[in-house]
Amino acid sequence: SRWVRPTEVFMTLASIIPILSVLAAASVPNPDASSLETAVAAYRVIPREYRLDGVVEAINRTTVSAQTQGQVQEILYDVDDFVEKDAVLARLKDTEHRARVTQATAEQKSASATLEQARDEFERVQGLFEQELVSESAMDQATADLKNAQAGLEAAAAGLEQAREQLEYTQIRAPYSGIVTHRHLEVGEISSSGQPVMSGISLEELRVIVDVPQSVIPAVRDGETVRVYLPDGSDIEADKITVFPFADLGSNTFKVRVDLPENIRQLFPGMFVKTGFVTGQKQELVIPKRVVVYRSEVTGVYVLDGRDRVHFRQIRLGRDLGDVLVVLSGLTEGERVALDPIAAGVVLKAQAEAAAEQDDG
Repeated sequence: SRWVRPTEVFMTLASIIPILSVLAAASVPNPDASSLETAVAAYRVIPREYRLDGVVEAINRTTVSAQTQGQVQEILYDVDDFVEKDAVLARLKDTEHRARVTQATAEQKSASATLEQARDEFERVQGLFEQELVSESAMDQATADLKNAQAGLEAAAAGLEQAREQLEYTQIRAPYSGIVTHRHLEVGEISSSGQPVMSGISLEELRVIVDVPQSVIPAVRDGETVRVYLPDGSDIEADKITVFPFADLGSNTFKVRVDLPENIRQLFPGMFVKTGFVTGQKQELVIPKRVVVYRSEVTGVYVLDGRDRVHFRQIRLGRDLGDVLVVLSGLTEGERVALDPIAAGVVLKAQAEAAAEQDDG
């Protein structure tokens, strides 16, 4: 073996470095976007909507009142409680009403006995009258007594029914299932007929009230579809709409009532919701949802040009149509966008690195 001179080592490294540079350049992958799946921005015919804010309200809003007089003995529900239909909300003291039912029952029994006696007397007199053993006036008297007894029994039965109904009024019941919003009486207070006891609303049947400008009312009257947008972004179609036949003097707007399907769980009375009145059709530029990239406050897509090079383009979006999004600006019809933004981002980075190496070279 022999010692290697430093000058020889330097010359050897100098000859190897260019070779390594060539090998490194050869190992850099050539960025190719031709393998990326793309979609084309295209126009689609969609419904033309006029969107306005509306207020949700309950169709069934009721204040239950007492139908008889009595002292409040028990209140079974409070504000925010859910009440089933026909459930007892409150009870009034019913001692007097039960006594009236007992009295009316006794009067009905007495009238029934009187009728039975009058019927027996009528049959006896009728038999004698047929044998010509009593006068015609006696027969008329027996007939009148029978009719009076029948009328007395009917009156007693009506009195008993009324007494029972008054007794039932001491139990104040809910007319439908709903939520208690106000309680107007306390235990121990004297309730009179017609006095409010509780107020409540039903969440099963809701509607939306919208103030519509007079310029849009003709299209709303002729339109067939109204959509209400829920908090989660979905929408439901209204069952029917009612346009009030007069405008508000202060705002010159028409009130429109939009009835919703039953049991909409995401809506509650008093909420603001977006309401879309379909007034025709129009063409909008749309792209699939999956192509859109959100970077902080920037919204964009990866666009492929005619040479299959990738560019990141900022866009402005419009309505969400479910499977696609409306593009308001940033794209034109026919431009291709990458369906896989992650893969497109990798290709874009490789293109930038390759361009930087070429500039260094």
